[in-house]
Amino acid sequence: MPRFDVTIAGELNLDLIFYGLPDELPPERELLAEGMMLTLGGSSTIVAHNLAALGSRVGFISRIGDDQLGQIALDRLAAGNVDVSKLRRVPGPTKTGLTLVLQRPSWRNMVTYAGTTFEINFDDLDFEYLSSSRHFHFSSFYLQRGLQPRVIELFQKLKASGLTISLDTNDDPDDRWEGGLQEALRYVDVFLPNVREATRITSTENLEAAIAKLASRVPIVVVKLGAQGALAQQGPQRFTAAAAKVAPMDAVGAGDSFNAGFLHQYVRGGDLPACLASGNLAGALSTTRPGGTEAFRDAKYRDDFFRANGQSSGNARKQETAS
Repeated sequence: MPRFDVTIAGELNLDLIFYGLPDELPPERELLAEGMMLTLGGSSTIVAHNLAALGSRVGFISRIGDDQLGQIALDRLAAGNVDVSKLRRVPGPTKTGLTLVLQRPSWRNMVTYAGTTFEINFDDLDFEYLSSSRHFHFSSFYLQRGLQPRVIELFQKLKASGLTISLDTNDDPDDRWEGGLQEALRYVDVFLPNVREATRITSTENLEAAIAKLASRVPIVVVKLGAQGALAQQGPQRFTAAAAKVAPMDAVGAGDSFNAGFLHQYVRGGDLPACLASGNLAGALSTTRPGGTEAFRDAKYRDDFFRANGQSSGNARKQETAS
């Protein structure tokens, strides 16, 4: 029996979210926000925390700075029952990463100080620890600059140990979508882009063309469609699932929460309709409270939400598409 269900190597950051801001931010003015939240952030962190909240055994490798933000992030992740025994606290001028999110009702600005995220590297990894798992998940492909040059080697070693692998690139700040991604996809079992990422990676504006290209390289392609739910392509088979109906507070971390819900079922052998339904429900839960993890931290609130919405969320449909 592996020690973990899922292992993750990636960034451990915080998000500082401001609510109730004016649309325009003129210079040299003191502008007021109506609310704020300091919460766990970073794709890898949110996936790890929310997987553990759903009941998966999660091992996490990262590095943080020797600073107060790093300690807050570490304490939050450990309180969420994620194993952080392999996390490195590194002294020096580089601090723990932080993203400032300026949230509006239907859009947001995000500014990230990557900090130690850029410095996570191959020497930080314990392969015996990572391999003691059913599955490995990798997020933030373009922010993990220390790992990206050797990510193919990382995937090869984990595949040789019998793990399945999932990947969510998240955004490319340079909007180039290169860096060895196409080669890395050869070792990926589940690819989890949103619509923009899928089309940018495949250099097309047509989502169906993008899915066809990706499905020729990856066994399971899962595309997050926001308010329209999600779809999964496995060879010629297409599965779709509608989003759960909620009154969203914000969408910070909703895609990463979807990943957590999907993978929680996937590592247990769930079929794609069950995985999509679980992903959609986890993503919807995330939007009902600030940030990507706050709704998962409250066990009663989380469990009540799942009980109230579980029946209506499991309506994935199977379609046949041309091979």
